[in-house]
This record gives sequence, structure tokens and C-alpha cells, in this order.
Amino acid sequence: MEDSLGLYYLPRPGIPQVRMYVRRGEGGAVEFRMWDSGHPEVWDKHEWLPLSVVEKAAGMYRSAPGHEGQDPMAIYDSVVAESLLREKGL
Repeated sequence: MEDSLGLYYLPRPGIPQVRMYVRRGEGGAVEFRMWDSGHPEVWDKHEWLPLSVVEKAAGMYRSAPGHEGQDPMAIYDSVVAESLLREKGL
């Protein structure tokens, strides 16, 4: 899907208020940026994040006490992101 902010997919199907935008960064890496209509500060305060940074942060999160069994990568779908970018020729 696409709107004025760019290409996006719904990281939580059925909840259109939360969108994950994707683009190609420098060197061709996939980058992600979340938008949440209920929390506009998420878009304002967070920049585009390369997949490698997201994966590193997710590893740190998973190893922190109290976060066992939680997967923050569930909303970052590199396969969907690549597909969207390919469809647009990016």
C-alpha cells in the first residue's frame, strides 16, 4: 500500500491505525519507520531504521530480564518490505 508518507504494510493485520513504512536506505538496505494514528509522536521522534539496527535492538530486548518469549521482530517483516519495494522498482 502507499500514501503520502510512502510505501507501507500493516504489521498487525486488521489494525489500519498502525502502519510500517519501508524504503531503501543508503547502500540499498531496507529501512523501517512506524506510524501510529493514536501516537503521532512515534513518527515524530523516531527516524528510519535499517533492518540491521532493528535486529540488533531486538536481540538486546530479548535478552533483557522480563522479556523472555517476546519477539519484537514480529512487526518488522523484511519479506513483505522487499516485495513492496520490488513492486515499485526500488
